[in-house]
Amino acid sequence: MGNSFKTFLKHTAKDFRNQSVNPPVVRASTIIFKSMQDIKKTQSKYLKDPVSGNFDYGRQGTSTTYALQQILRKIEECYKVYLTPTGFGAIFLGVLSVLKPDDEILVTDSVYSPSRLLTDTYLKKFNIRAIFYNPNDFNDLKSKITKKTKLIFVENPGSNTFEFQDLSKIVALAKKNKIYTAIDNTWGTPYYLKPIKLGFDMSIVSATKYYSGHSDVMGGSLAISKRVFKLVEATYKVSGLRLGPDDAYLILRGIRTLDVRLEKHQENALKVSKFLSKQKKIIKVFYPYKKGSQNYKLWKKYYSGASGLLGFKIKSKNKNSVLKFINSLKLFGYGFSWGGFESLALYQTHQALGKRQFTHINKDEHIIRMHIGLEDPKDIIDDIKQALKFIK
Repeated sequence: MGNSFKTFLKHTAKDFRNQSVNPPVVRASTIIFKSMQDIKKTQSKYLKDPVSGNFDYGRQGTSTTYALQQILRKIEECYKVYLTPTGFGAIFLGVLSVLKPDDEILVTDSVYSPSRLLTDTYLKKFNIRAIFYNPNDFNDLKSKITKKTKLIFVENPGSNTFEFQDLSKIVALAKKNKIYTAIDNTWGTPYYLKPIKLGFDMSIVSATKYYSGHSDVMGGSLAISKRVFKLVEATYKVSGLRLGPDDAYLILRGIRTLDVRLEKHQENALKVSKFLSKQKKIIKVFYPYKKGSQNYKLWKKYYSGASGLLGFKIKSKNKNSVLKFINSLKLFGYGFSWGGFESLALYQTHQALGKRQFTHINKDEHIIRMHIGLEDPKDIIDDIKQALKFIK
């Protein structure tokens, strides 16, 4: 087998026992052993090597989920990967693993809305305080660190407004103050950015998105450094978060083409971004297309590529005309999630952005999020062009 990572994706996780290109779907709750001594031996192997795949119960996984874990460990270049039923499950597992009552968590203000709900509302039940920092101001983050700060939670780029942060500075600041770090890396995936290698303790990816690539399965992955292993392992055991083998199989199927799909998403999104930047009705495009801009510099500093998710801002006093623009798109679906083969469009309401402390959206400004799919980019651009005429 060649040394190329692209080749690795295509040839890993084969089942050489029955010569199948794909591994079998192994469904199991109870795992049968030859004797009580055999159970103890397997448990001992797992304790000595927690990434070995020596399971004593189905909640720990099966050979199907283990195959996916091994691929993701290779991609992430991490100590261990935990698989969860959803992407948000991976966020929940990571955050709850390292925090305890009276701790503080610093969270980027442009975070995914369920992550905001978890940190700002749910954690209050455990007397854990969430403090939000300006993703465009490193000094704001630095000034908010206290003796109680236990975790810095980054999402890069930020949801909807796509702010890129100086990741190495954040990692260095955290290490200096003995603070854990976590990053939601769903946008870039470890194909374009490897957070654990950069120094983060936890890297979160919604496998629902680009790992799957087919909009037919939900899942999440939490890649960790050895530093947080004992904390995450203990929480994983009591949380019951577990990805099923059928879902793991679908993600395995999708991940074989991760490189091909992401590169095409990037190619299409870049063409669409450049088209959008020339439209008078669009006042800002949220995508790292403009050389020399701060976002472009920070993206280029850490990423080897960009994905297909972008946003843009429209200025119009007529909200209904903006909605008509979206509803007139013929190649775009309207719905949540992204990362599949298809193009999607979504209007980001002022209410959804209203809890932010550092993002101000005027009443006559409207943010649209688009996932640029694998269709012919000319067709995508023509579709957007015909719909733009409805904006007043």
